[in-house]
Amino acid sequence: MQSSAALTEWKKTEELAFLTEVSSVPLQQALRHLQTAFGNFFAKRAKYPRFKSRKKSRASAEYTRSAFTWRDGQLTLAKTAQPLDIRWSRPLPAGAEPTTAAVGIDAGITSLVTLSTGEKVANPKHERRDRARLARARRELSRKAKGSANPEKARRRVGRVHARIADRRRDFLHQLSTRLVRKLCGACGTVAAKMPLNVREWTCECGAVHDRDVNAARNILAAGLAASACGDGARPQRESSRTGRSSVKQEPQRATAGIPRL
Repeated sequence: MQSSAALTEWKKTEELAFLTEVSSVPLQQALRHLQTAFGNFFAKRAKYPRFKSRKKSRASAEYTRSAFTWRDGQLTLAKTAQPLDIRWSRPLPAGAEPTTAAVGIDAGITSLVTLSTGEKVANPKHERRDRARLARARRELSRKAKGSANPEKARRRVGRVHARIADRRRDFLHQLSTRLVRKLCGACGTVAAKMPLNVREWTCECGAVHDRDVNAARNILAAGLAASACGDGARPQRESSRTGRSSVKQEPQRATAGIPRL
């Protein structure tokens, strides 16, 4: 950014000499925020940026990780000789306890989520409770709008187009993930034929009986554990119709009991 390159020259002027009193990191962060603000202004996402006063505004600075050190409970900022006294507003939470437990989660229709353990979480339907209040608030907002309505109508039309595009993307990804996990047998890896949404339980050709959502959650759990272990997505492998072998190459598994493989 050109303003970052000119920062050194600004510090040499008498008017801006006070900038040398602090680290260059918060100054560069302020320039980044300025660039973002003007970008939003020219893209008509926000109003013209309002600059803070050096005397009246609340004094604050933003430091990146490389511009401060935290050691033995003391905070030292760049260009400061002594560590700062810290006053905590609340105690920091303790670190998370390590665990080996894992669970797969599937977002469903009849339930908000279904866990691979078989537990189902009901949908609280927050929007339905406040639907009338939300509609009333929107009507009041439309009555208080100022200026000509034509630009606002055009803005809404553009917004609707963007919303339709975003909806199509989300719908495609949802259908793709649904096809991969909900109709895939977690026992043998066979993908079931077309399955309507009203079918909540199904029986695979191998004889395994599945709850649709629980099976999907277990497939997600298996894929997540495999991705965590080897860095690649995985799911129960479907046998090829021609060779009878798995359609995806797999590394030989290490034996956990008996005579190890060579």
